[in-house]
Amino acid sequence: MRVGVLAVQGAFAEHISKLEKSGVKSFEIRKLSDIPDSFDGLVLCGGESTVMKKLLHELNLFKPLKNMIENGLPVLATCAGMILLAEKTDNGESSCFGTMNITVKRNAYGRQLGSFRCTDNFNGTPIEMPFIRAPYVTKIGNGVEILSVHNDKIVAVRQGKQIATAFHPELTNDVTVYNMFLESI
Repeated sequence: MRVGVLAVQGAFAEHISKLEKSGVKSFEIRKLSDIPDSFDGLVLCGGESTVMKKLLHELNLFKPLKNMIENGLPVLATCAGMILLAEKTDNGESSCFGTMNITVKRNAYGRQLGSFRCTDNFNGTPIEMPFIRAPYVTKIGNGVEILSVHNDKIVAVRQGKQIATAFHPELTNDVTVYNMFLESI
């Protein structure tokens, strides 16, 4: 099993470390030539979604990755990755991949100083959830399953083979989110 990690910005090294500890071969996607003809899954990590979207286009990564996601490539998206997958944002910003039938509120938990950790249920299992300038889901559409709610806000969803979390599972010792992602592969 091989999983690509979008490595243009954000906590990609932490995702790679987590995948490798699970026995999964991973590789960084920084430029078009880094995308092999076939691989088994994709991680869209946290960072700044507007910058990531810009870089996806400038580096010619957008179209091939969007096509792969639309054709069923399993995806784990965290924080800014959730925003990249969302069909809409509350502020009316145009979507990036737009492959997940959700609307998100960007920076919903405030600035960096508003970051926090909590323990809450993810698909019925209590896990640690670090939130850093995180979004949350304000609306779901057909085919979207809610995986986690924190303080009445939707913070994790699944649609088909796409899993998106507002929090950063790569910054914990828990592998529950990764196990679900790997099972989708």
